[in-house]
Amino acid sequence: MVKNGIEILCATKGIKLTHQRRVIAKVVSKSEDHPDANMIYKRATRADSRISMATVYRTMKLFENSQIVSVRDFGDGRSRYELFSNEHHDHLIDVENGEVIEFVEEQIEDLQDKVAKKLGYQLTGHRLELYGKKIKR
Repeated sequence: MVKNGIEILCATKGIKLTHQRRVIAKVVSKSEDHPDANMIYKRATRADSRISMATVYRTMKLFENSQIVSVRDFGDGRSRYELFSNEHHDHLIDVENGEVIEFVEEQIEDLQDKVAKKLGYQLTGHRLELYGKKIKR
């Protein structure tokens, strides 16, 4: 059996993975979007119908507290999850369909550093979320 990224992280952090946690870990590892708890629950119950919503919430809280996932709030009232990463990236959120696009733009990074320095600060971190509608052509 091939272990997914979350399973490997859990093993290195000493987190016991029950069958249900393993299913949830697999769902999150395979996600190419930023799923909320309800999306994770729907996907996980396809593999094991005994998984409850409470189990999803408890497991995601455990993963969050262990720095395995990060929680994001994109202004739609739902906590979204993504794999924890030390590599910086920003988000563009489509306000019509909820799609989340990750990006890195060096000009933005440079401008943020310039602004901080101009105001007498050294930047230690930031989070940038852009919201927009796709341009119809």
